[in-house]
Amino acid sequence: MQEQPNNPLHGVKLADILDTLVNHYGWDELGDRIKINCFNSNPTIKSSLKFLRRTPWAREKVERLYLKTIKK
Repeated sequence: MQEQPNNPLHGVKLADILDTLVNHYGWDELGDRIKINCFNSNPTIKSSLKFLRRTPWAREKVERLYLKTIKK
């Protein structure tokens, strides 16, 4: 496995990112910050992960919010 010292997301699982954001913001605020249906309409970790894995633009928004959140 190659080292990626300039990639802060290297080795971080999408499930862990989503867990961190849900614990920090809650589903309601997360849905306000990132306007995607899987956060606003009957949200679950499983359904959100399924959507994010298939939708690169949404995953990118979640990853950006995660990086902003952990820098605080």
